[in-house]
Amino acid sequence: MPYLYSDPTRESDPHALPDVWILEVTAEEAAEQDEELMRDYLRRFPLAAMNSGERDRMLSAMIEEEGITGGWTWCYCFPGCLPESSAMGVYATRAEAEAAAREASERD
Repeated sequence: MPYLYSDPTRESDPHALPDVWILEVTAEEAAEQDEELMRDYLRRFPLAAMNSGERDRMLSAMIEEEGITGGWTWCYCFPGCLPESSAMGVYATRAEAEAAAREASERD
C-alpha cells in the first residue's frame, strides 16, 4: 500500500485517512529531484533543457559522478489527491522512508 498514517494511532479512527505517500524512485528520478544538482549540471549540459538525448546524457553523468541510486521517498498527501509537499529524501528501504515520515510528522 503506498499510503500510510503519519500517526499510527489514527489508523483505528474510521474518519481518518492516511496522509503520507511512500514512493519508490529510480536513480534518474532521484537525480531530477535534486534541484541544486540539476542547476549545476545544466551549466555543463546547456542543451539538456531542449534535447532529450542530451538530458539523458546529463542524467547519466549525474548518476555516475555523484553516486546517485534509486530508493524510497515520501511526501504528505491524501489518497486520490495531489501531493501537498515535495518528495523527501531517498532512503534505501521502504521502512526507512516510513520511519522518516513519522519522525518528521512528530516534529511538525
